[in-house]
Amino acid sequence: MMSSKEKKELSETDVCRLFITPAITTAGWDPMKQIRQEVTLTPGPIIVRGNVSSRNKKKKKFADYVLYWEPGVPVAVVEAKDNNHTVSHGIQQALGYAEILEVPSAFSSNGDAFASHNKVPATGEDIETEFALEAFPPPQDLWKRYKSFRGIEDQAEELVVQPYYEAASGGKEPRYYQVEAINRTVEAVASGQRRVLLVMATGTGKTYTTFQIIWRLWKAGKVKRILFLADRNILVDQTLVNDFKPFGSVMTKIKNRKIDPSYEIYLGLYQAITGPDEEDKIFRNVSREFFDMIVIDECHRGSAADDSAWREILDYFSGAVQVGLTATPKETEYVSNITYFGEPVYTYSLKQGIEDGFLAPYKVVRIDIDKDIHGWTPPPGMKDDLGQEIEQREYNQKDMDRILVLNQRTKLVANRVMQYLRATDPYSKTIIFCQDIDHAERMRVAIVNAAGQLALDNPKYVMRITGDSVEGKAELDNFIDPESKFPVIATTSELLTTGVDAKTCKLIVLDKTISSMTIFKQIIGRGTRIDEENNKWFFTIMDFKKATALFRDPDFDGEPVVIYEPGDDDDPVPPDPPPEEGDDDDDDDDGGGEGAIKIRVSNVPAIIIAERIEYIGPDGTLITESYKDFTRKQIQSEYASLDQFLYRWNGAKKKQAIIEELEEYGIVLENLAAEIGKEYGDFDLICHIAYGQPPLTRQERAYKVKKRDYFTKYGEQARAVLTALLDKYADEGVGTLESAKVLRLDPFKAMGTPVEIINNIFGGKDKFDNAIQELEQELFKEEKTA
Repeated sequence: MMSSKEKKELSETDVCRLFITPAITTAGWDPMKQIRQEVTLTPGPIIVRGNVSSRNKKKKKFADYVLYWEPGVPVAVVEAKDNNHTVSHGIQQALGYAEILEVPSAFSSNGDAFASHNKVPATGEDIETEFALEAFPPPQDLWKRYKSFRGIEDQAEELVVQPYYEAASGGKEPRYYQVEAINRTVEAVASGQRRVLLVMATGTGKTYTTFQIIWRLWKAGKVKRILFLADRNILVDQTLVNDFKPFGSVMTKIKNRKIDPSYEIYLGLYQAITGPDEEDKIFRNVSREFFDMIVIDECHRGSAADDSAWREILDYFSGAVQVGLTATPKETEYVSNITYFGEPVYTYSLKQGIEDGFLAPYKVVRIDIDKDIHGWTPPPGMKDDLGQEIEQREYNQKDMDRILVLNQRTKLVANRVMQYLRATDPYSKTIIFCQDIDHAERMRVAIVNAAGQLALDNPKYVMRITGDSVEGKAELDNFIDPESKFPVIATTSELLTTGVDAKTCKLIVLDKTISSMTIFKQIIGRGTRIDEENNKWFFTIMDFKKATALFRDPDFDGEPVVIYEPGDDDDPVPPDPPPEEGDDDDDDDDGGGEGAIKIRVSNVPAIIIAERIEYIGPDGTLITESYKDFTRKQIQSEYASLDQFLYRWNGAKKKQAIIEELEEYGIVLENLAAEIGKEYGDFDLICHIAYGQPPLTRQERAYKVKKRDYFTKYGEQARAVLTALLDKYADEGVGTLESAKVLRLDPFKAMGTPVEIINNIFGGKDKFDNAIQELEQELFKEEKTA
């Protein structure tokens, strides 16, 4: 029997191994299928400052235990603490994870007993209780509680526990929100719901989620024939070869205006099965009962509007289960998909995706051009490039490239885009959204001229990818392929607004008037995917048309995380002024559509009159904040005073451990050194930025130690080693000084092997470690200044 004192000396891991896990397994939980430990729920948001990013690991969320009724069906969370905490100390943390997973049971334990929180207590039952280790509830009890919480009837149970698809090689595991979306949809169908709406931000894996929903319902025999409808050919083709691939030979793409009855999974463009004429409506060639389930991708694009082609298909197959997928649950002017499908069974927003760290944050560069902001009125009698007299009125931002074409303005935008790319990476995948196809072509020409040698080296450096361009559309696959370097820049108007999986897109340029929140969200979604393999962690939005005013709209749920990346010619960034009246970009789109006659003028100059970078503050408001300010706040949140920091620094056996702790807050001292000075070490950077102490360079600190004759107490060989280590610090920093590999480098190799140096020169590892710690104490002797 372990004593209370011995138990308090155990680590949390030991408490789990010796007490908590045995208690759960004794209650009947299968350790292989029903218990998962250290389950990462979210990786933590990406912090971006300068041109480098890191994850804020302090905000990473992982549960000590998640308990499952069946794989993929979580029912409870258990939070463990060591025995120096009370039994219920972890219950609030467990409740946070239970909220994420939408489960009714949360537990906490310190190895003495369990604390419990039950979200669906029976009449007269307490919500929170404590009980002995041996009284942990069995799986049947928590499954019954989960069914009550989720409203699952007994007859729906078989469908709800239908297994997920798992690839033989292991494959990817669904993220927590995908599990919730899949389970909520399957539960809704199991309970008899025929119309289901699923809201998931762009880049969160809607198609993979859809695949698992269809797979489970199909395998359970609930549905036999399924139609997956989209309105972009590339969406269908991507789905066919990627997420839906496991369906294999039972799957087909509808083409040649024929629905072949010998398949079970059908993927198709709605244009391929319907049209304006009766003979185009090939869906009528099969019976109304032919499809048991219809999934409509991007259903916000008119699927529920009474006069839409989508609605005609849905009405014909009205007996089928109908699942609508969208990144945008409602439009400012109407709430069509919610009206048709009902409230979403699950919503995962862009804001939540960024907070969790599954989606890329972004900065916004807002650029004002004089003719846009002040307007332009032609002098009386002025003629355009074709010799026609220009109507005498004021032309403003909404007229640009829609009614009025100022060629100098187009060149200005192209030059600013290339200035940014040259200052960061000229091969960053970039999408420029233009007013229409004509504007997209003129922008392509302007980019070619602004790119210069880059465009000469490869004629596909920039391509117009629009619906009317066979050559451009042929390059779409190359543009979205991470392995393909070209094209780098795509100019477009509509084609790339939705669904195209451009993972590596790092720059989105808006030179298009946007009044629709739906379209705005879809455009922003082109950049929100993280691509770790290709070092894509965040993206930039360059806005010439005040489209990002929509970020301030309460209907938009993902505030920008913005960083300043100064290029060689960039000016210091002024604070962002308050939003101006009329920033709503409301536009009734009168005139100026594709094919409209435009006024073209080449000799009117245009200049940039304002440029500002916006950051999202902790309270969600837009602020300007430098990397130094960000670092200061984060360090002071951990060490409120210089004394606290010095106490921690001097008490740490390894200074590198403190540096790694700060990295968890998103502070990368290497980035700070690039701004303050690379000659300064980590200690001085921290003390200077956070507490206003005058910094010393690493060379100055090393020189001070040498001047004190500190080494005289050591023998000649030990002095030589320590002097060389001091030089290593002066050149490379404290990380090298503490590295186990440093003794394998020059000049130490000439002094002996690492073992020989440690044992023969210093008399063993303990004495060598002490010598390093004493050397660090000498290096970081600090005289505080007020």
